[in-house]
Amino acid sequence: MFSKRTRAQAHAVQASTSPAEKALVRRLDMFLLTFGCISQVIKFLDQSNINNAYVSGMKEDLKLFGNELNYFTTYFNIGYCIMLIPSQIILTHVRPSFWLPGLEITWGILTGLIATTHSAKQVYAIRAFLGLCESSAWPGMMTLLMHWYTPLELAKRMGFYHSCQSIGSMMSGAMQAAISSTLEGHSGLAGWRWLFIINAIMTVMVGAAGFFMLPDYPNRPNPRAIWFTKEHAEIAMHRLARHARAEPKPVSWTGAKRTFSLWATYFFAVLYICTVIGNYGYTFFGLFLKSLRNPDGTRTWSIPQVNAIPIGGSAIQVVFVWFWAFLSDHLQTRWPLIVTQVSIALIPGIIMSIWTRHPQSVALSAAYASYFLNYMVLGTAPLIFAWLADILPQDPEARSLIVGVAIAGDYAIAAWSNFLMWPASEAPYYKYGWEAAIALLSTAIFMTCLLRFVDAKYLRKRREQFANNSEQEVVSENTLTNTEALAEDSKGMTSVEHAELSKKATDPAQLEAELAK
Repeated sequence: MFSKRTRAQAHAVQASTSPAEKALVRRLDMFLLTFGCISQVIKFLDQSNINNAYVSGMKEDLKLFGNELNYFTTYFNIGYCIMLIPSQIILTHVRPSFWLPGLEITWGILTGLIATTHSAKQVYAIRAFLGLCESSAWPGMMTLLMHWYTPLELAKRMGFYHSCQSIGSMMSGAMQAAISSTLEGHSGLAGWRWLFIINAIMTVMVGAAGFFMLPDYPNRPNPRAIWFTKEHAEIAMHRLARHARAEPKPVSWTGAKRTFSLWATYFFAVLYICTVIGNYGYTFFGLFLKSLRNPDGTRTWSIPQVNAIPIGGSAIQVVFVWFWAFLSDHLQTRWPLIVTQVSIALIPGIIMSIWTRHPQSVALSAAYASYFLNYMVLGTAPLIFAWLADILPQDPEARSLIVGVAIAGDYAIAAWSNFLMWPASEAPYYKYGWEAAIALLSTAIFMTCLLRFVDAKYLRKRREQFANNSEQEVVSENTLTNTEALAEDSKGMTSVEHAELSKKATDPAQLEAELAK
């Protein structure tokens, strides 16, 4: 992905990073990344709690004996798809510190309303509105990270942010297990209803903090973020120019038309969709556990155990998402790690496709191992979007929209594909799920290798040309600024001294030395 020259330059820039720039990165991690991560934990907690509630009494209380769980996901996905791309556009026109926290507070209130429901239709309506509000969170934060972090920093932060999905899943399972044993029946409410109430309170509190923690954009900083100064904004803008990243700007009609005419828009969307839906089987680990029976017909696992066991898988996911992301930034490459993860994901797909058709011929331990192995290879999304930022550094409008198109496409397809691949009534013996996953993952491997070829042969030259032009602009701007500064010191000099000073102004090395003095 990166040429040897580009990789060497990047590491040289990283090694020469100033203390002021390092301080800026620390502040971004403390506020921007921290808010994003906590918000992501809460978001995924809100999303995954429907599965935990379903296996913890919601199914029986609301008399959900068909594919209602699939419909819960479908209605959420419909709302998510409708709002996702408009939200990405709005995010470039409205301050992120208003838009993202405002929607988070709204979805927190909606989450609490699920605790009051008494029928599947009420849940369908709330889930649709939840999708509308939550559609902004993940793609919006990914887009912000692209604007604030450099290529040597980006994949790690995206990976850390992405891993918070599994932390949210871990918390949901742990919370439901704790609630089942402590709050079940408290104040006359079932434990699964308390789960939504507690989620709602947490979501609203985190959303309120976002008004002050998000820095908005480098060229339009948040005035309420007292931790962010004018000097930080100047350093951030310089970082964009130094790494040949165009500064953020609102998505225009021209930019939108250009984006939807790019082949990369649809290529990245299909690649992302194949990796996500191809790995979606792990989300039904809880249904797999709940379906198991002992020889006497009793359940193998109790409800608290069904909620608790997948926590181990989520912990594996956290570790390996970090592993793949850190390795990507360290090696400054994306595509080999995407191919490696997807190749590993084929193994559980093959094992489970055999197990579902011939459960007596494949050990149950192989099925357990397959579900846990799936958690190891869920770190493709940060690498795909970090690769997008590397391939299109000159077009922030396209990056914002491509992220939106990719995720909207994923949710749009998931809205109906779940019924075909993972119907709840077939759990855990899915007829087509694992075979379809194998096909999608194989397609992802082919597409990743193809994009690598196209990038190396055609796209890299454009990026290097844009980088050279950006570098010349930065040098010209700095030379002009510094020449004006030195001119102030030239007053009263002799003609010989003035000539020497003019020579320094055209020599960057001497100019930096003079300014240092």
